[in-house]
Amino acid sequence: MSNSAFFTVCAAVVLLAGGAMGQVSGGGTLTLTPEAPSAGVTSSKRPKPRPMVNAATVEPAPAEVVPATAPTVKSATPPRDPSKGAVTNLPIPRFVSLKGNEGNARRGPSLTHRIDWVFTTSGMPLRITAEHENWRRVEDAEGMGGWVHYALLSGVRSVLIAVDLAEFRMKPTRGAGVAFQAELGVIGRLIECDPDWCRVNVNGEKGWIEKTALWGAIPGEVVE
Repeated sequence: MSNSAFFTVCAAVVLLAGGAMGQVSGGGTLTLTPEAPSAGVTSSKRPKPRPMVNAATVEPAPAEVVPATAPTVKSATPPRDPSKGAVTNLPIPRFVSLKGNEGNARRGPSLTHRIDWVFTTSGMPLRITAEHENWRRVEDAEGMGGWVHYALLSGVRSVLIAVDLAEFRMKPTRGAGVAFQAELGVIGRLIECDPDWCRVNVNGEKGWIEKTALWGAIPGEVVE
């Protein structure tokens, strides 16, 4: 068999590996045509692979921001006013009087402290300069004193004549008539005061006297 006859017989119908049909013409030319899809078969594209995600390169979602709670600030304790007593909150200094005929003034605010001074005149004016629990630090006109239990003191005000001879007047003016006189060291009960004068009872006699002649009244103090 010749070569041309061999190709004519064998190439009548040729199935190619790529799925295309081949037909040889009489002149020995091979023509390829694509294979038509089978009826009722729908071709689908191959799904694309999902891209790989590197966990190290993923930016984490921002964390929820919780508003910070302002810290609770305790109000600072205001400093104690040195012009007020630590126990009574009454003015410091202030005047009181000795309640009985005797009062022990101690070196400290307790019965265990030694007695430094003894007051022996009932009704004498005393000036309170400090407070601690039930104790008051007091002093007399000469600056002598110490810590005295508050039960030995009275809120009744008294004054001490601080000049050789004091003239008590009918009214709180220097031109008013003299009601009576009292010597240095005499104690009287305070009735009332304006900023410059005080009205005092001395053994039943009453009259006005300037504060500068007394010990036991604060300049500018008003007593009603």
